[in-house]
Amino acid sequence: MSERVRTEGLPSDRCLVARLNRGDKHALAVIYDRYARRAFSLAYAICRDREFALDIVQEVFLALWKDPSRYDPRLAPFSAWLLMVVHHKAVDVVRREDAWQRRQVQASGSCSRAADECAIDSVLAGRVRAALQSLPEQQRDTLALAYYAGYTQREIAGATGVPLGTVKSRTVSGMARLRVLLARESADRGRSGGPGEGV
Repeated sequence: MSERVRTEGLPSDRCLVARLNRGDKHALAVIYDRYARRAFSLAYAICRDREFALDIVQEVFLALWKDPSRYDPRLAPFSAWLLMVVHHKAVDVVRREDAWQRRQVQASGSCSRAADECAIDSVLAGRVRAALQSLPEQQRDTLALAYYAGYTQREIAGATGVPLGTVKSRTVSGMARLRVLLARESADRGRSGGPGEGV
């Protein structure tokens, strides 16, 4: 799922990014063709809304065109970096939507059962995303690639240039830390009564 997926004879990601830095629009088109579908799949997996996902992909590629120097090839393969940018953008969008939906539910004062269940799902998903963001960056990025982008551990190793054993270790330690954070957050909410009581 990394540069290895390119077909024979096509330029490497590093070559394309170098051309992009020189203002080559064709290089952007090739990068878009290569990664737009995966970027959309990741954005959609996070926000579950086609229009939002399309907007996220457009924003990410537009930002890449405006400032390709944001990518530092010394830090990560291009594919991993691009998907992380998509992931962060999608999480930001979902946070804004979650906040908006909570305000709407509070303003309405009453909801149908289906709307209540949707709101609960949204809050639970928001808690998971918030806990994920508090993990160390390497664990967070590994889990995001695995559970939002659907990468296997072997594919994550290939995309990030990290040994497979390290990816496995980060996945296990990240999931353990995530469980602790969610349990702690749930206990804190239980002691405080949690928001929404009496609604």
